[in-house]
Amino acid sequence: MSDTKIDLSQYHNALSRKNQVIRLLWTVVWGLLARPLPRSVGSGWKRFLLRLFGARIASTAIVYSSARVYYPANLTMEAYSCLASDVDCYNVAPVTIGANSTVSQGAYLCTASHDISDPLNPLITAPIVIEDQAWVAAGAFVGMGVTIGQGAVVGARAALFKSVEPWTVVGGNPAKFIKKRILK
Repeated sequence: MSDTKIDLSQYHNALSRKNQVIRLLWTVVWGLLARPLPRSVGSGWKRFLLRLFGARIASTAIVYSSARVYYPANLTMEAYSCLASDVDCYNVAPVTIGANSTVSQGAYLCTASHDISDPLNPLITAPIVIEDQAWVAAGAFVGMGVTIGQGAVVGARAALFKSVEPWTVVGGNPAKFIKKRILK
C-alpha cells in the first residue's frame, strides 16, 4: 500500500474552453434537430448536421436518432456503415468506422479513460478503428486504442480491451477468441 494520497481537488479538465463550447452547441443541435426523429428517418439531415460539426461521413452511412456522438469532428464513417439506436460514441479521440460495418444498438465506443498511476488521474485517449465489414453487436463495450479487424465480429455484451484479428469472432468479458468467421 502506498502513502500517496489522491487529491482530485487539483484535477484539471484537459479539454479547451472552445471544445467545451462546441460540445455544448452540438448537444443542443442534435437534441433539438435530430433526436426527435424516429430511428433511421432523416438520414441525410443527420449526416448534414454531423458534417456541419466536422464529421467525415459517407453519403450512405446511417446514424440513428438516439445514437450519441460526443465530438463529431472525431468521427469518420465510410460507405454503408451504421451507428444504430442508443450507441454511445464517446469519441474524445478519433473513431473510424469502415465500409459495410455496423455498431449495433446500445454499444459503447470509449476512446478515453484516466491514468490511474497518476494521483491527479489525468485524461488519456486513444483512437478506435473498426475496419470494413466488421460488426460490433448489441451492448458491446469497445475500449480505447482498439482496432477491430476487417470482417471481425464482437459478440453481444462483450467487453473488448484488445484489438481483434480480421475475420474472427470474439465474445465475453473480457472478450476472447471464439472462432474464425467464415462466410458461406
